[in-house]
Amino acid sequence: MALAQAAAEEARAAGEVPVGAVLVRGDEVIAKGFNHPIGAHDPSAHAEMIALRAAAQAVENYRLPGCELYVTLEPCLMCAGAIMHARIARVVFGARDPKTGACGSVVDAFANPQLNHHTTVTGGVLETECGAALKSFFAERRRASREARAAARGEAHVAAGGEAHPEAHVEGRGEARVEAHPDAHPDAHVETRSEPGPAEPL
Repeated sequence: MALAQAAAEEARAAGEVPVGAVLVRGDEVIAKGFNHPIGAHDPSAHAEMIALRAAAQAVENYRLPGCELYVTLEPCLMCAGAIMHARIARVVFGARDPKTGACGSVVDAFANPQLNHHTTVTGGVLETECGAALKSFFAERRRASREARAAARGEAHVAAGGEAHPEAHVEGRGEARVEAHPDAHPDAHVETRSEPGPAEPL
């Protein structure tokens, strides 16, 4: 799982939701992948999918029996389907995904007895650490978004103030603007504005 966590940090460095996956067979690491659907312009570019594709190319077989997939976030339905098609023997995931998790959090794709392949699933491995990486990413993204909105409001107010008071002294114009436009303070509404809900990790 530590290798999957390292792969997740590669996703973070690329500005993507930090999810990483590693595919192993015995003691051999066959492939790894990290989440990057935005950069790849590919809705299927989840960490698990990247690792499965790389492993299939490495062994020259789309079937990967006897392999285990370690991933920092509970797989979604898309990834669960690919895992079953690849005949992965076991999936080990870290944090649970209450919005799209397909290993029991929302649905349990691997528990259907009608399917012709059954993958063993182990969840919650290093769950706290994997979850913390995701939470810190979304917290930082929300903070950056608030700062960007505050900066945009400030620039808009500066422009409006300049047009409204073309002959006013700069300092006086700033004082008048603060009184008339409390939104010019970047932190004026940070505490009262509703925080957006956690974005979907994938």
